[in-house]
Amino acid sequence: MITQTLVHNCLNTKWEDIPQEVIQHAKKSILNWMGVAVGAAYHPSVDMLLSLKEDLQSTEQVSIFGRKEKADILFSSLINGMSSHIFDYDDTHLDTIHHPSGPVAPVCFALAEKYGLSGKQVLRAFILGVEAELRISNAVYPSHYHLGWHITSTAGVFGSAIAAGILLELNEEQMLYALGIAGTQAFGLREMFGTMTKPFHPGKAAENGLLAALLAQKGFTSSKQVLEAKRGFANVLAPEHDLDKVNVNWGTQWETLKNAFKPYACGIVLHPAIDACIALGKKVADPALVKEIEITVNPYVLELTGKPEPQTGLEGKFSIYHTGAIAFLDGDASEEQYQDAKVLDPRTIEFRNKIKPVVNEAFEEDECAAKLTTVDGNVIEYRVKHATGSIENPMTDEMLCSKFRNLVKGILDSENTETIIQKLYELDSVEDINEIIPYCTQSKVSA
Repeated sequence: MITQTLVHNCLNTKWEDIPQEVIQHAKKSILNWMGVAVGAAYHPSVDMLLSLKEDLQSTEQVSIFGRKEKADILFSSLINGMSSHIFDYDDTHLDTIHHPSGPVAPVCFALAEKYGLSGKQVLRAFILGVEAELRISNAVYPSHYHLGWHITSTAGVFGSAIAAGILLELNEEQMLYALGIAGTQAFGLREMFGTMTKPFHPGKAAENGLLAALLAQKGFTSSKQVLEAKRGFANVLAPEHDLDKVNVNWGTQWETLKNAFKPYACGIVLHPAIDACIALGKKVADPALVKEIEITVNPYVLELTGKPEPQTGLEGKFSIYHTGAIAFLDGDASEEQYQDAKVLDPRTIEFRNKIKPVVNEAFEEDECAAKLTTVDGNVIEYRVKHATGSIENPMTDEMLCSKFRNLVKGILDSENTETIIQKLYELDSVEDINEIIPYCTQSKVSA
């Protein structure tokens, strides 16, 4: 009854049942998502998909954010979901290392643009889709992730289907079928991290969840117990799981509030080390004076980001060695620090050899300790208890808006940028999402 209860909970949670703090947090999530999606709109992988769209003669139904092109609702969900994860700068549910907006927001905006839906409808669908996927993530994490599944995609497809089903006004049986169709399309291998295929995962989860809801709307059947069945999602893909977490405290406990935003353009497990290396860089101005920086971290950091010699900017996002180096040298870890040229810069390469990560099983994922030793033997230490961007040390509204402006600079003009920020913060008062879309979709402007 796990799947059925989840569907019942989602369909019976009305707008009035959602706390205001959850609604406000969802608005921030959508603003953050829009920024990272627009920011990566001209990445080569997006160009490849748009070229394929032309080859396939996709119908131009809805928008590709940051671009003048349009695509059908499935293809646009794929592209907008993928672009939002390209920079690895999107939101993160730290408990499960899940990036919840990527699979859900593209579907909400595609359907809202096509059917002229309101901001409240978008927010309700988004919140419930995110809530569902994060609860499913809680139920199968960490064994599912340890097997090698990319949980953003595998659990995200359920969030996408829930959001789409709500906006398409599916009934309970149709929604059960939609989750079954979605669950059989759950995919994403962690082997793909560091390649174009990693951001492809949340895009495909968005597309697959939407397809599942559209098929269910037509009467396409599936299992009604995809989560709990003997050969269903949890039993097949997670050796250890607790499906009670899917529906526990529904309506009183909101996983959506645990969604954190990144100040740096890489995996969130690296953020404590970035904070520490930036702080140390302010204490020792000359890199030549540094003998080594020992960084003690949670085991996940090396498991996910242990590449000692990255060769591309994308690989640099999965290297604590590169990341520690650029954080110390540049005092930042934005997308600029993860360009190919920066990774291959002799100055960066020389300094990354001074980064010495050490694992401590007792450390939390948003915690680290750094010890800088100078060439003459002096030691400077810096401890990060909660990284910037964590739930305990969150980005402020001012920081989020600044991040948005920096991401869309050179793609959207400044006037449009401020309008988008305002409208997304007031999304629940927007009568038709098409009031917002034109501001988010234009070709490049001068930087």
